[in-house]
Amino acid sequence: MLAACHYGDGASVKDHVLVYCSEGSPETFNPQLSTSGTTFDASSRPLYNRLVAFKPGTTFLQPSLATHWEVSKDGTEYRFFLRKNVQFHANDSFTPTRPFNADDVIFSLERQWAKSHPFHRVSSLRFGYFDSMELGNLISAITKVDDHQLKITLKQADSPFLATMAMDFTSILSAEYADQLMRAGTPELIDTQPIGTGPFQLVRYQPDAFIRFKAHPDYWQGKQPLENLVYAITPDPSLRFARTLAGECDVMANPLPVHIEVAATQKNLDVIEAPGLNIAFLSMNTQKAPFNNRKVRIALNHAINKSSIIQAVYQDTARVAKNPIPPSMWSYDKSVSDYDYNPERARRLLKEAGYSDGFDLNIWTMSAQRAYNPNAKKMAELIQQDLRQVGINVNISTFEFGTFLAKTRRGDHHAALMGWISDNGDPDNFFTPLLSCSATLSGTNSAFWCNPQFSHLIHQARSTGDVLSRQKLYKKAQQLFKVESPWVPIAHSTQHVIVNPRVQNFTIYPSGGVYFKGVSLRPKIRPVDKKKPKKPESRQPSPKKLDTKRGAQSNG
Repeated sequence: MLAACHYGDGASVKDHVLVYCSEGSPETFNPQLSTSGTTFDASSRPLYNRLVAFKPGTTFLQPSLATHWEVSKDGTEYRFFLRKNVQFHANDSFTPTRPFNADDVIFSLERQWAKSHPFHRVSSLRFGYFDSMELGNLISAITKVDDHQLKITLKQADSPFLATMAMDFTSILSAEYADQLMRAGTPELIDTQPIGTGPFQLVRYQPDAFIRFKAHPDYWQGKQPLENLVYAITPDPSLRFARTLAGECDVMANPLPVHIEVAATQKNLDVIEAPGLNIAFLSMNTQKAPFNNRKVRIALNHAINKSSIIQAVYQDTARVAKNPIPPSMWSYDKSVSDYDYNPERARRLLKEAGYSDGFDLNIWTMSAQRAYNPNAKKMAELIQQDLRQVGINVNISTFEFGTFLAKTRRGDHHAALMGWISDNGDPDNFFTPLLSCSATLSGTNSAFWCNPQFSHLIHQARSTGDVLSRQKLYKKAQQLFKVESPWVPIAHSTQHVIVNPRVQNFTIYPSGGVYFKGVSLRPKIRPVDKKKPKKPESRQPSPKKLDTKRGAQSNG
């Protein structure tokens, strides 16, 4: 056990390791292949960088791998000036021979953009975010000017483009590493044995158990104060909290409301909170009956008591949702009227739609706890009770997080409890990946709702740089969304993270997720009596004790 080991200065090994209790395993270590925040927490955030980045705790852009950029007057050409002497990670099979340059950016973007690229079909996973953000149709050319300059040409102006380039799926991979893997006949390893430029590098991954990282010794912003980082994968939120309360985990994201209440009374725990740019919603698959009928979709909006869900699931740490974007986001339309909780009205609409006797409905939930939904199973059970009152018989199916995402992207579901956290602070990051026609192809539009008028409105908004014009267009889009109602919007939650007070400089981002860059630990130095060393007691480990050195759970 780490607690029994010491450095020569008397400090416990645990003083040099931060343990994060995470809620699930990543789908991959390549953020290009996922839209999952759990995957981003384990890949893009510790392992990679992007051309631009968000200032910690904000949605304001700042330079990263690009020191600066220039935009043409018509907004269709972006010239990026790249940072010099940025070093990639190394592993047992790869040692980089050169620093980061334009070839790496071109490889990372063209792999997603060009279907003829040799790495485009290497993975069974798809480039869902790249496709749902419609970058394939937006980008006209990616041109290398020299090793430290490149030019991205767009077919039309796109207001959120710079913010998009700060998103997780635009992480920069090593072209040199890719070439080596291709020559070795193992190109798929680029997604499982990652090489990036980020503050940490991967040491070892045990699926469903742990991920171990160490500080990147040649990180371009300086070696991190945090030498070692362990993700203890613990899907059960009660077990995550027990480990955090016992001091085995230093950080716990997405706590249940009851955990927040208990943690607030503990001297050895701090609770950090911040507004979240998120939404939880019931997505109705409009390609399947009866959800291809608008009256049925509106009936469910009347039948579900959202206020009751806010109290029971979130314990009032969230607010009722009515639009597809959160109230704190610019262009939010306050004037939109929500459907009131009215079971009688729901029954009348179902009768008008030809379902006077109701119907059978299967609602899918994910097993993982998310910032936007602390307990999807309980939420589904409350919805089940509400819909029973209007004659709808609900069956609930729960899936492991990765399976849930894969199946809903294929459109296998009837209805599913979904959620979203903004990755760039722009309204388009909700509208385009969640509700556009193009996003039905990638499956991030889980309602598979394609409304040409809606898509036209958000395309217009993206192509203009005038904020007031964008705001008017997005408000029209919200009004049309409400009329058509492919979702039942349920809640916008407040973000909470529980941390041990020894954790320093931890910041909550509006986009959610966990970031350990710049985080440090306040060590507790324990004096060692060299004259009379005390023999440690022999005892059986606790069944819930986490062995962070081996990264596995003890079974004593």
